[in-house]
Amino acid sequence: MAGKGQPSILNMRSSSGAGSAGGGSPSSSPTVGMDRRIERRYPKWMKPALMAAGAVIVAVVLFIFFRPEGGRSLRVADDRVVVSTVTSGRFDDFIPVRGRVTPYRSVFLDAIEGGRVERVLVEDGASVTAGQPLVELSNTSLQLDVISREAQVAEQLNNLRTQELALEQNRLLHRRSLIEINYNIQRLGRLVERRKTLAARGNAPVAELEDAEDELAYYNNRRTVELDSQKSDSRLQKAQIKQLQDTGDQLKANLRVARRNLDALMIRAPVAGKLTALNAEIGQSMARGERLGQIDDPNRAKLVAQIDEFYLGRVALEQRAELTLGGQRFNLRVAKIYPQVTSGQFEIDLFFDGKAPTGVRRGQTLQMRLFLGDASEALLVPNGAFYQDTGGNWIFVVASDGKTAIRRNIRMGRRNMRFIEVLDGLEAGERVITSPYTNYLEMDRLELGS
Repeated sequence: MAGKGQPSILNMRSSSGAGSAGGGSPSSSPTVGMDRRIERRYPKWMKPALMAAGAVIVAVVLFIFFRPEGGRSLRVADDRVVVSTVTSGRFDDFIPVRGRVTPYRSVFLDAIEGGRVERVLVEDGASVTAGQPLVELSNTSLQLDVISREAQVAEQLNNLRTQELALEQNRLLHRRSLIEINYNIQRLGRLVERRKTLAARGNAPVAELEDAEDELAYYNNRRTVELDSQKSDSRLQKAQIKQLQDTGDQLKANLRVARRNLDALMIRAPVAGKLTALNAEIGQSMARGERLGQIDDPNRAKLVAQIDEFYLGRVALEQRAELTLGGQRFNLRVAKIYPQVTSGQFEIDLFFDGKAPTGVRRGQTLQMRLFLGDASEALLVPNGAFYQDTGGNWIFVVASDGKTAIRRNIRMGRRNMRFIEVLDGLEAGERVITSPYTNYLEMDRLELGS
């Protein structure tokens, strides 16, 4: 209802309609209330408040989907992760190594000369002594070759003896000739002296004196030539004899080698030990240089280990290793390094220092620790499968409330079976996830809970 003294809206609309219908002028009709939009008024502070609220909502949405730690999160049950504590303590720089037991020394048995197996005198696995016959071979060609070489040596020795005899006869001939020349010189010298005396008295013709003097001069000249010839022949004879002797010695040496090869048809044990891998059957033809077996040292052993090529620059000779077997601890040292890398690994030989374990068998594998450096104080994280997934470049760090784990970049150093050395990015007392990260590699935040 309209208030007292105020026209109602209905009356105002009726009056306006009646005036129009009577054809009166709009200007002459009284203005009595036209229809108009009435706007709702808000307080001035409401619009900024609504804008702020919208900004907060947007910020929350962005925080949920794009977090500052990288933006991706995953909820993980507590029992699916392993949480470890970062500690400060002593780091022993070693790596686990599996070594294969092999003989300390192995001597291979090869066929120096090929042949047919006539007899096998021992069985595989038997203990043998040095020089003991093992396998007998036969080789007809080698036997004929030895016979031929013996004939050559005999012929050369006969030639040498014949030449020596001829040289000795020549030496004696020169000696007889000198004796005769010296005799004639002595005789003619006395004759010349006598004839000089007689000729001076006129008792002998001068012609006879001159003939004697000429003959004496002839023998003196002949003596000089004979001495020169004797020296030349002696020098040539010595050289010829030396050559013949050298040839004879060479033939004898060749004959000794051929006889040794013939003797080598009887395969003998070069050292005492245990015969293994014997490969010889009666009637079998063995080629020259073919492997027949080997003799192993039964009392001493060494370990051969395969090491990842990552450690090639850190493994050195004389480094220490430690083996625990049957409750006893044994020390070893790196004796040889084979730098050739095969399938991502290289090989080393380790010898026992002092006491060696008993009862180990060839081919048996043993677990040991190879020390790469001295122990030192360091920040430590328990070794876990996460290292293979991250390479030691980052890790999930559990918050103090234990409900979240945030990805953090770190820097790690040396590693052993139990711990990994932390160089930067973590502090003692912090808790980290050390279980595998296979399903979390793309995550930046883990929500931990049941």
